[in-house]
Parts: sequence; structure tokens; C-alpha cells
Amino acid sequence: MGWVHNTNLKIAQSPVGRYFRLDGSGHPKARKGSYFFTELRAGLATFFAMAYIISVNASITSQSGGTCVCPPTSTDLCDTDTEYMLCVQEINRDLVTATAAIAALTSFCMGLFANMPIALAPGMGLNAYFAFTVVGYHGSGLVPYEVALTAVFVEGFVFVGLTIFGIRQWLARAIPASIKLATGVGIGLYLTIIGLTYSAGIGAITGATATPLELAGCAPEFLTKAGVCPPSEKMRNPTMWIGIFCGGFLTVLLMLYRVKGAIIFGILLVSIISWPRPTPVTFFPYTPLGNSSFDFFKKVVTFHPIGKILAVQRWDISEYGGQFGLAFITFLYVDILDCTGTLYSMARFAGAIDERTQDFEGSAVAYLVDAFGISIGSLMGSPPVTAYIESGAGISEGGKTGLTAMFTGLAFFISIFFAPIFASIPPWATGCTLIIVGSLMAQAAKDINWRYVGDAVPAFLTIAIMPFTYSIAYGLIAGIISYAIINTIVFLLDKSSGGRVVPPNYDEKDPWSYKIPGGILPGWLKRLVKGKKDFWREDEHVSGFEDREEREKSEESSGVHRIGDEKAMTAGEKPEKMA
Repeated sequence: MGWVHNTNLKIAQSPVGRYFRLDGSGHPKARKGSYFFTELRAGLATFFAMAYIISVNASITSQSGGTCVCPPTSTDLCDTDTEYMLCVQEINRDLVTATAAIAALTSFCMGLFANMPIALAPGMGLNAYFAFTVVGYHGSGLVPYEVALTAVFVEGFVFVGLTIFGIRQWLARAIPASIKLATGVGIGLYLTIIGLTYSAGIGAITGATATPLELAGCAPEFLTKAGVCPPSEKMRNPTMWIGIFCGGFLTVLLMLYRVKGAIIFGILLVSIISWPRPTPVTFFPYTPLGNSSFDFFKKVVTFHPIGKILAVQRWDISEYGGQFGLAFITFLYVDILDCTGTLYSMARFAGAIDERTQDFEGSAVAYLVDAFGISIGSLMGSPPVTAYIESGAGISEGGKTGLTAMFTGLAFFISIFFAPIFASIPPWATGCTLIIVGSLMAQAAKDINWRYVGDAVPAFLTIAIMPFTYSIAYGLIAGIISYAIINTIVFLLDKSSGGRVVPPNYDEKDPWSYKIPGGILPGWLKRLVKGKKDFWREDEHVSGFEDREEREKSEESSGVHRIGDEKAMTAGEKPEKMA
């Protein structure tokens, strides 16, 4: 493979190699072990690990009904209204294009401008909150679809301001660790419930009358008016079993053996089984809705323009003031946790975290890309964009630079022209994917400080209330308020008693302080205040600090090594949390 080595070396020595800091480029902060073909392979690995988002996001977000209008007189939220469901089908197709397009744009820009191997796309959990809580199933929620997109658009520009002045980075570091970890776990359980229901999953559970939930699994036509399965029909729906075995167990087995693209393989297998028409599990029944779906599916390769959801923001929000504010604030907070947590865990996995400041190289640019991506995505009709934990697949393949994210973005761009395929993926093909993603996100529970009740109870409330109330917002509110009340009382008792009244294991509490090393203001602003003309440019020999003197002073006092030092991050270290 001499030609591979020679090509890697030539690209590394070119201006491209120096810009992306490839190994052998001669750049003072070249990233050891980064090679062009390795970055290409890593980018494709990330794409195949997260390509499921194209169909899953379209499936979940379209459940809101988009710009389709369900008459208030409907008794079943238009589930049996053929004209409305055809409109929702068109929304799903628009969202397939929108999801692929915004993932392509933001991932490419993340690699090009921030030089980080992290891909972005509409966020799992965020899209569920958007579709099922804010807009509601078929528009039955707090605000209309157009107003929710306005909240997302405004949120993106608020993030731009917060990022420019370093407040977003500081907030992310200042949030209590237990709440950060619990949020990811709670969202994972929230996704699991969605994956088990009929609306965007395999249909294994449904609402009940005597109990909040009960076992389902019958074909949709057997559901009673109350949405309950008759006892004789429970667990007899063939599409559910196809989803469980081919989309669930098979995917898990492939993941066990670390087969790249295991999730997308499971989704495609179930979809292919569901595409032939004369079968009990077909996604194209001989109905007006099924015929319309099949006609679009037969095009295979085509460009489907975004028709019904492009730039539909509604700026007159006077009628929805309180609900708009709640949606906006929740989007803001959830996205801070979601994107920030993922960016940090992926940066740590890639060995790019400065252990003193808990920041990473190019963090401000990375946050700006995410912020602008949120607003641009809302113009395409998409829920908030965020960084993806599946980027770890590419990093584990050796991806270390922005080339990884750029190749992932190019792969998403190509997928835009296969919209008929992605729009024809049934919900039972993606239901088990949501459950599996939920299980991966729940891994963060092991890192919560369960030893100290002041950390454990708020974390548990955050985890439990999210799925039980079907609302991410309520879980976050419960966790933050309970944390503040419990720990403020303990703090006041400690101070007023002179340290005599404290919990027996108070020393096991997770440390928390608003005083974060590195301060609030970003490096560029500090350099500007010092009068540096090229304030936007970091010292090539120093990372995370304003000058060499500060670096040396820090190393003497704390023994912290610079970013990329092999002592700061071993090659096999895993991400700390799922976000």
C-alpha cells in the first residue's frame, strides 16, 4: 500500500494538510496519527453510524403534522382522515430532504471551520420534544408548527450571542454534573417510550384506562376507540415482530461484533422486507395513502424539493406568548445540555480537551457552527441541530481532524438525491433503533454520584419525570429546582452552624462552583482587550491559554499537560457521557 502512504504524505505537506493539521504537515500542533485516507474512512464510518437520522427524524417530526391543519372537530386527531394523512406524508418527504441537507451543511462546516471530527444533524430527543410536546401529535400541543420553528430560529441566534461572549461555554461547564448526566439518561428513556409506541415505533405499548400504559402489539385496525388492543389480538401484529427481530436483535448482535453501520443495516433490512406490496407487513397497502407512498417510492433516485415547510416561521406570537416562551427556554436549555455535552465528550474522546480549563481547541467556532445550523435548519422546517455521539464511530476509526466531518457531510449531501428510499422507511423499522439509542444514552447513569443524596435525588427526578410525563421540559425543571432547593438548604445550614450541621457524607458531594478555570470570556475577547491586532488568531504554540507565560504558570502549579499530550488521554478512553 505504498501509494496510500505516499498520497497521505503529499496531502499532509500541502496547504490542505497544514490547514487541517495532518500528521507530517509540519504544523506546530499537528495531530499525531491523522492521515487523509484514515480521515476518509472515519467520515464514512460516522455517516453509516448516524444515517438512520434521515428517516428517524423525518418519521418523528412529521408526526407533528407540520403545516397540515387537522380540523378541531376531528375525534381521532385526523388519524382516519385520508386527505390529512396524505399531507403528513408530503411533510415526511420534505423532512427527509431537509434532514439530509442540514446534516450535510453543518457537518461540512464543522470540519471546515472548527477542524473537529464531529458531525451534526437534527437532535434525537430534541426532535421528540419538538414533535410530541411543543407542537403535539398532529398539532395538538402547545403551539403551532410555524411558531415552534420561530422559537428554534430565535434560539439559534441567541446561541450565537452566547457563544461570541463565551457564556455558552461557561454555562456548560457550570451546570451540576449530576444534572448533565441525568439529562442524557432521561432523554434515552423518553426515546425508548417513543420507540415502543405506534406513532413512531413498533407499537408494543399503548395508553390504557385502568393503568397509564399497557401491552399492545395488535394491528392498528384492531385498536378500540380508547386506543386499547383487545386481549385476543395483543402481540399479534407481524410488523412489530419484524421490527423486534430484524431491526432489534439483529442490530444488537451486529453492534456486539462492532460491525460498522449496524443500525442503518437493521433499518434497511426491515424496510426491504416491508416494501413488497402483497404481504402482511407491507408499508404500501392498497389504499390511497399506500398508493401515493408507492408511486413516490418507485422514483428511487430523485430530488424532492422542500415544499410545505420551507421558511414558514410565524412571527406574530402574541396569541402564544406564554407557550412560546416555555418552548423557547426549554429548547435553549436542552440544546445547551445536548450539544455541549456531546461536543465535550467527543472532544475528550479525540484527546482535544484542556484539562485545566475543560475547554477544547476551536470550541467557539464549533459552537457558532452549531448555533447558525440551528437557525438555518429551522428555515428548512427542522428541529434544533446538535452534535452527534455517533461521531465516536469515526473517531474510533482514527478520525482526528475536520476532514472526517467534511466527508460525513459529503455523504449526507449525496443522500439527498435518494429521498424516495429514505421517505419509505416504516416506523417499525426505526422503533427498535430508538430503543437501542435510548439504551446507549442510559449508560451515563453509572457516572452519576449516587452516593450523595443531594446529587442522586435531583438526578433521579430528572431521569424519571422525562418519560413518565412525556416531557423533557418537566424533567429538567424538576431536576434543577430540586437540586437548588436541597443543596441551598444544606449550604445555609452549614454556614449558619459554623460547619457543625452537615450531612455525614458531605465530602462525597460532587464539587460545584460558578467559578470555572479559564473564566467566562473567550480567548479572542481577552486578546482584544490586551490590544493584540490579530486577536482572532490563537498562538500556534499555545492552546487554551492567552499566552505562554500563563501556560507555564499553570503547568508549574497544577502539572497539567497541553492538549494532545498522551498523558491527558489514552487512545482507548471512551466518551464520559451520552448527550
